[in-house]
Amino acid sequence: MSELLRSLTMLNGIPANEKQVRQFFVEQVKEFGPVTYDNLGSAIVEKVGDSEGPKIMVAGHMDEIGFIVTEITKEGYVKFIPAGGWWGHVVLSQQFTITTRSKAEIHAVVGSKPPHILGVEERAKVVDLKDMYLDLGLSSKEEVIALGVQVGDMVTPFIEFRKMANPKYLLAKAFDNRIGVALAIEVLKNLQGVAHPNRYFGVATVQEEVGLRGAGTAAYKVSPDIGIALDVTIAHDYPGGTKETEMGKGPCIMIYDSSMVGHVGLREFTVAMCEELKIPYQLSYLRQGGTDAGKMHMNQSGAPSIAICIASRYIHSHTSMIHQDDYDNAVKIVTELVKRLDRATVDAITYE
Repeated sequence: MSELLRSLTMLNGIPANEKQVRQFFVEQVKEFGPVTYDNLGSAIVEKVGDSEGPKIMVAGHMDEIGFIVTEITKEGYVKFIPAGGWWGHVVLSQQFTITTRSKAEIHAVVGSKPPHILGVEERAKVVDLKDMYLDLGLSSKEEVIALGVQVGDMVTPFIEFRKMANPKYLLAKAFDNRIGVALAIEVLKNLQGVAHPNRYFGVATVQEEVGLRGAGTAAYKVSPDIGIALDVTIAHDYPGGTKETEMGKGPCIMIYDSSMVGHVGLREFTVAMCEELKIPYQLSYLRQGGTDAGKMHMNQSGAPSIAICIASRYIHSHTSMIHQDDYDNAVKIVTELVKRLDRATVDAITYE
């Protein structure tokens, strides 16, 4: 499983530029069922257990946070705008990759002033992203252009996937949300040769980081009876944290975020199943931020939806960390849900 995560996180794909990830997803799933697309680029694979059963949409978004090239200065520096939510403190002096239209990958670093020359006021504030620049190690606009760099090119964090001192702790960029893409693939593979009383739709969505956009268009195409978003959430087990969610203590079932109040009936069904099967879980919430479930639950006449998330440290930065056990248990939870969500169960969750 970690090799799947390694492969996915090393790919580059910001909102509206998820092609590398989509191609990988399709290669992984095309032998298991037909693949279709929405018109924004989300990929949808269907596995039919019962053609008359309910439609279960399990979605993870392909895009990671990054930047878009907006300007090349005459001195050879590259300016950018954010694609997704960044905090300036985690950007300075970090390494990035610019992917050109010809698929060349150009290494760069965000410049920063040494502390020796910072004034008192400068030290006290976060540097605005609009004042930052990428340094490619060149000295003119012409040299940058000669590499194929153009306005509109994708910029992504540069970091190698690795296992930490405890090999169950995994470090990478883009766990938000290649985790969800990997989980959708793993569940599909688990369903091979297994009876399930429904139609499983594994969906890799686009543009989640800029407003859950692909989840809206993909859900319109699928029209699910049940929506399950797969994502990461904040691990609060850092020094001074509240410990309300912790890595290694089980996947997080979201009760509330700014995009959706999790469906109570579906949550209670999931919790009861986890307790029956002795799968560890945590209940969590976000005051800010949402998941693809925020769009799935409002599709057409609505669909009971939940988000199942992996507690992760340091999200929306270059380096995020997860625990292998949480990932494995999330695969178990979603696989078991799909096995159990027949028409009668879905109707009971929805109407009772």
